[in-house]
Amino acid sequence: MMDLDDTDRAILRSLQKDGSLNAAAVAKRVGLSQPACWRRIRKLEDSGVISGRSIRLNQEALGFGVTVFLGIKLATRGRVSVEDFERAVIAIPEVQVVQHVLGLYDYRLKVVARDIADFERVLRRRIMTLPGAGAVDSNVLLSEETSPLLL
Repeated sequence: MMDLDDTDRAILRSLQKDGSLNAAAVAKRVGLSQPACWRRIRKLEDSGVISGRSIRLNQEALGFGVTVFLGIKLATRGRVSVEDFERAVIAIPEVQVVQHVLGLYDYRLKVVARDIADFERVLRRRIMTLPGAGAVDSNVLLSEETSPLLL
């Protein structure tokens, strides 16, 4: 774990808001010179605090109007391996996130679909036919707000 000072935290907050910013833009926002800011960003990357940068796609603009979170309990009969289930679920293009969790369900999935009818098709033809899939619970996303990691 790296000790972060206030400047490091300000850099991380800036990059969380917009990961496409270059060192000069971040430096301007946090009150550093570009070389000093670049060195700090590099140090944060080298230490693993920054593990990469990504872009967010607008799902609606791509035609995906529905997001559903599924809780899946693996069936106890049949004794399908966890690896078989994970390999099969990761291969489904509509499944955006697979989380192996502890609690009421064994897995949580984030699934996108064009509309509810499309989600029903994905559920019936792909999710329910997964090796070892047992009970499935679904929650349709109504709205989403994101906040940066507290620093």
